Amino acid sequence: MSDRIHTLGQDFGYGASTLQRNKVLRNTYWLLALSLLPTVLGAWLGVATGITQSLGGGMGLIVFLGGAFGFVYAIEKTKNSAAGVPVLLAFTFFMGLMLSRMIAMVLGFRNGPELIMTAFGGTAGVFFVMASLSSVIKRDLSGMGKWLFVGALAIMVGGIINVFVGSTAGMMAISVAAIGVFSAYMLYDLKRIVDGGETNYISATLALYLDIINVFQSLMALLGIAGGERD
Repeated sequence: MSDRIHTLGQDFGYGASTLQRNKVLRNTYWLLALSLLPTVLGAWLGVATGITQSLGGGMGLIVFLGGAFGFVYAIEKTKNSAAGVPVLLAFTFFMGLMLSRMIAMVLGFRNGPELIMTAFGGTAGVFFVMASLSSVIKRDLSGMGKWLFVGALAIMVGGIINVFVGSTAGMMAISVAAIGVFSAYMLYDLKRIVDGGETNYISATLALYLDIINVFQSLMALLGIAGGERD
C-alpha cells in the first residue's frame, strides 16, 4: 500500500511539473508575440524620423551595446516582479529603434519591402521548425549551451571588428554564421522550456526574442547584400 501511495505521489508530481512547463511555454509564446509590437513601433519610428541615422560606426556600437546590456541586466533584476514585463517591452522598443537604421538602408533598394518580408518569413520558418523539433527531440541538448555561447561571442567580436573594417564579405560571413548559431540557440532555448530547465517566462521570452531578432537581422543583411536592387 505504501508503495502505491509513493507511486501516486510521483505521478502527481510529474503532472504538476508538466502543467508548469506548459504554462511557462504558453506565457512565453504570448509575451513573445506581444514583444513584437513595440519592436515594430520602434522600427517604424526610427525609419519615419531618421533618429538613428546618425548612429553609425563606433557611436552606434556604443549606444547599442550600452543599451542592450543595460536592458538585459534590468530585465534579469525585475523578472520576478510586476516591472519585468514593462522593462522587457521597453527593451524590444529599443531594439526596434536600433534595427531601423538597417531597415531604412534595405528600404533604399527597389525591392526593399520584398527583402524585408522575405527575411521575416524566413525567420518565422526557422522558428516554426525549431519549435517543432523541440517538441519531438528526446535527447538532452543542455551540452550545446557552452558551444553556442562561444559561437555567439565569436560572432559579436567579429561584428565589432567589422564595424570598423567595413568589409562586405566579412558582413556576409558573419550573417551566415549568425543565422546558423542563433537558429541552433532557438532550438536550445525552446528545449530548455519544454524540459523544464527554464521556469521564468520573462527570461524565456528574452532568450527567444534575442534569437529571433538576430536571425531576422542577419537574414535581412544577407538578402540586402546579395539581392538588393538599386534604381
